Order: sequence, then structure tokens, then C-alpha cells
Amino acid sequence: MAEWQRTHTCEQLREEQVEQTVTLNGWVLSARDNGHQTFIDLRDRYGLTQVVFHKADNADLYAQAKELKSEWVVSVTGVVRKRLEGAARADIPTGAVEVEAKVLRVLNECPPLPFEVNEFGTELANEDLRLQYRYLDLRRRSLQRVLILRHRLCKVIRDYMDANNFLEVETPLLGKSTPEGARDYLVPSRVFNGEFFALPQSPQLYKQLLMISGYDRYFQIARCLRDEDLRADRQPEFTQLDVEMSFVEREDVTGIMEKLAVEVFDKCLGVKLKTPFPRLSYAEAMAKYGSDKPDLRFGLEIVDVTDLAGASEAQFLKDAIAAGGLVRAINAKGGATAQDAKKAPLFSNSALKPGGELAKVAETYKAKGLAFLKLEGGKFTGSLEKFFSDELKAKLVDRLGAADGDLLLFVADKEAVVCDALGALRVHLATRLKLYQNWWEEKADHDASEKKKSDAAKKKKETYAPVPFQPRPEHFNFLWVLDFPMFGWDDEEKKWAAMHHPFTAPMDEDLAHFWKNEELGKVRAKAYDLVLNGYEVGGGSIRIHRQDVQSRVFEILGMTIEEAKGRFGFLLDALASGAPPHGGIALGLDRWAMIIAGTTNIRDVIAFPKNQRARDLMTGAPATVDERQLKELGIKLS
Repeated sequence: MAEWQRTHTCEQLREEQVEQTVTLNGWVLSARDNGHQTFIDLRDRYGLTQVVFHKADNADLYAQAKELKSEWVVSVTGVVRKRLEGAARADIPTGAVEVEAKVLRVLNECPPLPFEVNEFGTELANEDLRLQYRYLDLRRRSLQRVLILRHRLCKVIRDYMDANNFLEVETPLLGKSTPEGARDYLVPSRVFNGEFFALPQSPQLYKQLLMISGYDRYFQIARCLRDEDLRADRQPEFTQLDVEMSFVEREDVTGIMEKLAVEVFDKCLGVKLKTPFPRLSYAEAMAKYGSDKPDLRFGLEIVDVTDLAGASEAQFLKDAIAAGGLVRAINAKGGATAQDAKKAPLFSNSALKPGGELAKVAETYKAKGLAFLKLEGGKFTGSLEKFFSDELKAKLVDRLGAADGDLLLFVADKEAVVCDALGALRVHLATRLKLYQNWWEEKADHDASEKKKSDAAKKKKETYAPVPFQPRPEHFNFLWVLDFPMFGWDDEEKKWAAMHHPFTAPMDEDLAHFWKNEELGKVRAKAYDLVLNGYEVGGGSIRIHRQDVQSRVFEILGMTIEEAKGRFGFLLDALASGAPPHGGIALGLDRWAMIIAGTTNIRDVIAFPKNQRARDLMTGAPATVDERQLKELGIKLS
């Protein structure tokens, strides 16, 4: 064993080790000198230990320690001592002790870095710079905690699935390009010039084939890739828990997943979830919340007022209804109430005019405008006031539950536009009205309060142990959204498109509509989404196991028999070879990790993510390749 190898990690030392000689390895987090002593905080992935170098004991060692800089890699051998009274730290496990250094070995120096490796949120370097030097950014304790938590999440999942007789089976990364709703990443074949593999958007077809092969309970923590536009909760390569089961119906799949969620939140966060999770139909979710992934931690339900609007004198509302649209409204409770001494309402009239704060949200989702009424002093004011009779106003008050100080917001348009606009407005209002708080925001407030108490105790030379924050079940609102339409009409392509994917089975009671082209809009799918705090964190369905039904879906989607056989002939053959009823689900592991870790940025929970333009700034990928490689692949660049 090398003389510098550690005997303990930087998290292990306690008062029980006082007077023991130990060796620690790690990175210098910070160094402080008072002229007689140098203190360093030594860090590894486990924790932090304070090391002290005394000038009086060893002037040469002290001088060597004064040269240490942030992020140098060192090994320290020394004796564990109890900290002086009043110098102990209650916020770290090793806070009662320090190491009195006897030997210092510099294992690697570190030049000045492009940014400080610190945890000061408002002082973090630009994200692109941190992604370029991701190996430095990953040294931050907060990111280490996230990746440790992600490891724990995967471990809990594997243990649970194994205990419930699921087999983990790997499926190919090089497959055939099939339409699954997004663009494929293609890999050219060197052996067969002009032909391509596709990287998997999901293991969908393979897991169905496993069910046909008799493996009745499959799972995989699967890597998937989709070439699609990015956002804060999306990456080109992502990870999902992929699950498939034979001889099941919807409730079997949802039941297994609810129990998994209970296990995950108990083991990872110490939160006891209640089951069963609430269930909403797609139609109800869209009508009440304007979204198929509604956040139910707050109310702000959307209400249909088409009949009242149609009876008003507002011609633009009547025109929208006559064109096949509808009118819905939302009550922003307290939105017209004065919020400060200046008697200014939370939302002024300018926020409601075109281009204003609230109007802009609606306009972003193609609404032509935002109409409003304010209820103040028992009277209505606003853009709609003159168009509604007293009788209609009274009915609006009753239907929307309006009271003094409330702001009523109206959108009139096609149903899809109304849902999108009011759904987005609902989320925006909840944030502005502070109707909910994410658990990590509450934790930040709690931790700041505990630090104040700890600092006050330190001034009095007293000891105060901060109380750790514990997330609660009400911080996490799970629900199932069910009964999705099986098909949606694509106005641009002028044809039907699958709402989920083309392997989803129709509801048994809707099969009569399924075979009639003119009634396809009435067909519901055996599909289900799992929603958590407004994020879709899982989606699945009962699959088609009959060849005739699968062939009919391909026909509806506009594929000829030859095209269907060319793309999916292997699946059609397999379905005709004794396919059992089966179904499954895929959970977005990155989104689960994001919510459990307390962040809204999916890049925080992935070790080496791409930026918002799908570029790896650290390695420089994607990059050009030389002509020899292109020639081998039979590719010419235009």
C-alpha cells in the first residue's frame, strides 16, 4: 500500500477517533491562514474534514501548507483532535473534530481554474462554461448529492422490480428506423453502404416481442435517443424505466407502478405516499385544467361559460361560438386586490391588454386576446363589463365562485386553443399568486432560518444543531390521466395521427367506432399517463395483440399494406404467432430524479448532459469527421 493512501474518507472522523493517526486524501476546498496556523477544508465525495497546520509545531510543514491552493489534490497524515470549544460545526458530520497535520503530500497541483468550484447559487458560473468544464462542475457537493441520489433511485427500482418477478433484459441500440413521434438518430452502415441503423427512441417493439416470447414480466433501465427540440426538462439522450407485462389490464400496470412510487419516495426522500393515486379522464383534465398533465397542488379550475357568453352582447364572443369554438374562464382569486400601500392591484389593466403580462401568456398559445372582469366593491369593471347584463353577471359570480377582489379571465376560440391558453395561464397565475411552493424552495427558506439560529448561537458561544428539513407527502401530487383519444386529426397532413404510438390498443367498448372511418374521433385508447406536479413522468398503454387490429391502425395512419409489412412485418408476423394480451409503461427516470433532487433543470441530474442546442461543450460533439471515414460509409456531404 502506498504511503499516501487513505485510512478514512473525509466524512468518517468523529470524536471516537480522537488521538488516532489517520491519512486523508482529497481536494483542497479552501485555505485560511492567521499567521500562526493554516486551516484547510479537505473534501472528497463523502464529505469534509478540517485540517490544521501549526507554525510552532513544524515551521517547514506550515510553510508548505501556506502554498496550498484551491482544488490541489493532497494527502494528509495527522492526529485527530477535538475542536476547541465554540469552534465546532453542527452543520457537518465531522464538525466536532479536526486533523492536526504531521505529514503533507501534494499529489497534484491545480492551475487557476476558469471558475470557482463553489456552492454559492447566485455566483455560479455561466452554465455553458460549467458544461464545457463539466469534470470541474461535478466536484460541487450539490451535484455529487444529486448523482448519489440518482444511484439510490436506480437501486430502489431494481430491488423492487426483482422482488416482483421482473427480469431485466437488455435490448439493441442499433435497430431499424420506425415512426414513433420524433426524428431518429441514424447510424450509417459501413458494411451495407446506403443503409442505416436507427438509435432507439424507446425499446417499444423489442419489449412487445419479449412478451410474445413468453417473458411475462420485463424491465430495463434503458437509454433512449430522440432528435427533437430541447427544453429544461428534455435531453436528446435520456433514460427511462421501461416495463412490460403479459396477461394484464390497465389496473394491473398502474397498481404495480403506484407501489413502486411509494417505495422510491420512502427510500429516497423518507416521504410516505398515499395510494391509490387520483384518476382523471383526458377529457376532464383538458376541460378543468387545460392540460393533459395538470398540476393539482392548487385549484384555479377552468370553467365553461359558453352559454353565458352566447347570451351576452359581446359580438366577438358570439362569433367565436358560431365558428365552432367555446368560451371558458378562470377565476384568479385576489388578482384584483390591492397588494401594497399604494393600493395597486396585483394585476393592473396594462397586464391584461395585448402584450401585457397575462395577455402575453394567452397570446403565446395562439389566443386572439384575453378578456377580463374585475369584481371590486360589489361591482364589475373591465373589458367585458358593458356586454353582460346584471342577470348574466350574477350567474358568472355563481358559476366562477367570484368574490370581491377577484379577477375573471376569459378566452374564446377553438377548444384546443382555449385549453392551451388557459392551461398555461393557470400555471402562470399559480406562481404569481404563490398558491404552492416546491419542496426545495421551502427547504431553502427552512435552511436559511436554521443558519440564522446557528449563527446566533455561535455568537453566544452556544451549540445549536440545525433541524433537517423533511419533505412531506403534500409536496408531491401524483395522478393518472386515462382514456386518451386514440387518434388526433393532423390539419397540416390532412390525416389521422396516433395520440400515443401506433401499438396502443383501442378501448373494447369503442371497437364499433374503430372500424368506421367517420367515427375514428370517438375511439379512446387503453393509454395512461402518470403525472407528478405538472410533469408527465410516465406513459404507457395496453398494447394491440391482434394482427387484424394492428393492421387496421396502420391503415388508419395512411400506410399501405406493403409499407406496413416493410416497416413492421416482423411485428405483424409475431402477433400472428401466439401473442398474449400485454401492456406496459415507461417512466422518465431523469424527470423522477429531477423532482426528487429538487431542481427544475434536467441537466442537473445527468452526469454529462448536452446544452440547449444538443451540443456536448466538453468534448465538442457533434464534430466533423475525416474524408476517409465518410468514404468507408459511402457518404458525400452536400
